[in-house]
Amino acid sequence: MLPDLGPRAVYVLLSYGVTLVLLAAIIGLSARRAIKVRRALEEIENG
Repeated sequence: MLPDLGPRAVYVLLSYGVTLVLLAAIIGLSARRAIKVRRALEEIENG
């Protein structure tokens, strides 16, 4: 299923892994921030 990456396979797969972890972190932090901002906005609107 995976193409033959030769001697660079470790580096390629490691870079894919790091990219996926960073994307997951960005998505998670964005979601957490959105929740925090939504709560703050509701608090301001409700007085």
